[in-house]
Amino acid sequence: MSKSILTSREKEVFNLLILNNTTSDIADALKISEKTVRNHISNVMQKLGVKSRAVAVVELLKLNEISL
Repeated sequence: MSKSILTSREKEVFNLLILNNTTSDIADALKISEKTVRNHISNVMQKLGVKSRAVAVVELLKLNEISL
């Protein structure tokens, strides 16, 4: 089994993001600050070498890190 490139929290954030949740919605759902949500998203984008959330989602779907 291949190891995930995402932490469990990053995966939670992106699973909520693809359900059309806002940064604020995600922060409320996970009981973390909006800044922390943005940090998780930025960290994932950096890991993937992409410049937008949308491209990050596409790449994560391709890598089977998240699913619709």
